[in-house]
Amino acid sequence: MEPARYVVRRGEEGEEEIVLTGAWRLRQIVSAGRSWLEGLRALAARPNARWNALGIEALDSAGAVLLWQLWGRRFPASLQIDPEQRAVFARLTRQPPDVSGAQRRTLADALVSVGLASFALFAHLVDFIALLGQLMLDALHLLRHPDDLPKREISANIYKSGVMAMPVTALVGFLIGVVLSYLSSLQLQRLGADMFIVNILGFGIIREIGPLLVAVLVAGRTGSAMTAQLGVMRVTEEIDALVAMGVARNLRLVFPKVVALAITLPLLVVWTSGIALLGGMVAANLQLDIGYGFFLEALPKAVPLSNLWIGLAKGLAFGAAIALVACHFGLRVQPNTESLAIHTTASVVTAITLVILIDAVFAILTRSIGMPL
Repeated sequence: MEPARYVVRRGEEGEEEIVLTGAWRLRQIVSAGRSWLEGLRALAARPNARWNALGIEALDSAGAVLLWQLWGRRFPASLQIDPEQRAVFARLTRQPPDVSGAQRRTLADALVSVGLASFALFAHLVDFIALLGQLMLDALHLLRHPDDLPKREISANIYKSGVMAMPVTALVGFLIGVVLSYLSSLQLQRLGADMFIVNILGFGIIREIGPLLVAVLVAGRTGSAMTAQLGVMRVTEEIDALVAMGVARNLRLVFPKVVALAITLPLLVVWTSGIALLGGMVAANLQLDIGYGFFLEALPKAVPLSNLWIGLAKGLAFGAAIALVACHFGLRVQPNTESLAIHTTASVVTAITLVILIDAVFAILTRSIGMPL
């Protein structure tokens, strides 16, 4: 089969006829080269050009789209073409024109976008409140029927979200402690206040950095895993199967995750804060020559115990919030892989944003608690 070709014939009265021959398929068009295409585009720009497509041996969608665009998305005034090939172009006439980027957005379009976003946010809030209400009903049910407590699911989630997260949280916590201690020591040396490194590390890590760092790590690691697990169950219709068998969906899938993360996150906060203080203590010893004994003796005096309770309370709130957000987005996944990817990403972003918001609320509510006199 011959490649795609075109020639220009001139009639007796000087009119031009563009004759198309060969196979107008994607492979032949690509192999023809850029100069061939530019020449064809220049011929198509001539006014009153006559087109003869009877010599086309094969035509696929790529060739049809190319000619259709060269003709300005309409048939030329003079066109000779096979009826079967005309049917291919007729299908293109039913496609809407590509106006991406050509149409300017108006104020009405912006208002519509804001309205749609508001409705979507309202739908998320309604579903989230319904999920939270169902969680409370499940808790009341378990108070009346303790034998229905999903012990295996809770213990499995505690292991996956707590024990398996200890190495990464310890590594990141130690490095954060070293960096914070090193940067603080550089400024304290200039002021001659080396001993205040204990106060900075104690308050910063126990009260703020420790809980927030653990929450971000858990949101990215465990929160995304929870959303993906529920999303895959939605895709494979396992959740629908549980409902059909009469199994309480929220009691078996949501409740264990929320309880497990609410238990493990405060413990991870203590673990990570301790490792971070260890890293800060090592860096302070190397940078400021502060002994380990002095650091351990000065830490309880510099940081009141109430700061530890604030950190644990933050861990409890962060854990419950992350699990609820992860389950919320996991249950909203549609039975397709694209929806799974979108909701998993949205789950992580929303969980981290909510964690920072809760931390800001804690900072306001506890601004006068745990401060040394």
